[in-house]
Amino acid sequence: MDISVTSNTITIHGDIKSVADYQAIKSAVDSIKDTHSAITLKIVDSIFITSSIIGYLNRLRLKDKIEITIEVATPQLIELFEDLNLTELFTIQRVNDA
Repeated sequence: MDISVTSNTITIHGDIKSVADYQAIKSAVDSIKDTHSAITLKIVDSIFITSSIIGYLNRLRLKDKIEITIEVATPQLIELFEDLNLTELFTIQRVNDA
């Protein structure tokens, strides 16, 4: 997995599947959350996301009141967010080339 940060946007390439991936994403978000009230995650390749990342994003949204937009390139991940009823908590957008 590869992460890049530009302003309030975090772009993630590759599969999100391990504790190390969670820690890398959390670190990237932590580096910008104090200076931005809205954060965009662009998930380019992954077809899934770990529950620990969902929990962390949930806390950011509900406790810290940070707007979270997740741009997803894979239909499988869109379906996962829909199945978990997270499309109202987060702004989920389908993009062709995240």
